[in-house]
Amino acid sequence: MIDPDTQAGWAAEAEAEEEDDAEDMPLSLRLSIADTLTLGNATCGFMAVYFTTTGILIPHLTGSDESGMARHSAATAVILMLAAAIFDLFDGLVARKLRSSPMGAELDNLSDLISFGLAPAYFVLVYGMVADDAHQRVSALAAIVVLLAVVLRLARFSCVTLKDGMFQGMPSPFGALTVVSIVLLELRFVPTLLAIVGVAWLMVSRVEYPKPRGVLAVVMLSWIVAAMGLLAAWAFDAPGGQLLLQTGCALQVVAAAVIPLFATARRVNTFRGNRREARAAHREARAAQLP
Repeated sequence: MIDPDTQAGWAAEAEAEEEDDAEDMPLSLRLSIADTLTLGNATCGFMAVYFTTTGILIPHLTGSDESGMARHSAATAVILMLAAAIFDLFDGLVARKLRSSPMGAELDNLSDLISFGLAPAYFVLVYGMVADDAHQRVSALAAIVVLLAVVLRLARFSCVTLKDGMFQGMPSPFGALTVVSIVLLELRFVPTLLAIVGVAWLMVSRVEYPKPRGVLAVVMLSWIVAAMGLLAAWAFDAPGGQLLLQTGCALQVVAAAVIPLFATARRVNTFRGNRREARAAHREARAAQLP
């Protein structure tokens, strides 16, 4: 027989363990405000894939001539990627000001993979299927390159520690928007493909990019909002909407090409400055040794 007192003690211990588990689990699984913004990022990325499929790919496969639907859906998909970039911008700011749950970093990487890896890669894939001069299999390869570049970029971000305020490689939101801008420019297939692969290379390169903080964050947010306006004007066929969109896309591509040049020039100047300081210190040391 079991002693009633012993059984009561076991029951009390079991209840205490259950209470401890109930207290621990919500703390580890509770979502912060920053995490909620991160989930908004993932939702926008998924919906971008949805609109790319239902508004561009399916009408093309079914032989629909409703070009307006394709334009509206393409604009909506890109606007959703821009909205994902806004969520990604603010979740970092909120996490620094308030707090993030233990899942915050993992949620951020997974959401970025959807919005800035899968969504733009899928956009490139569909472009290769619907564009007149595109080659589907080559476009699929380019889409895989974009996706893998983002995967490697995010994995390296989790493993490599850099000096504060800098990214190594083009940030995935900036890279995704540049890839989409290249497609929307409607250039010939080969230049488009080369430019997309170039952006993928920049994302896994060692070129340093500043983090969007302070004034730079305001500039980035303003640019995203302006890009949304350009896409809306293009979608609704506003006067000059096509020209405005192409101008915005061209500026995005130019920025993607120029920032690495500035970063490289800065690194070269820093290297030269360090060499000059080392030579000066060496000369001073030699002068001090002379009688």
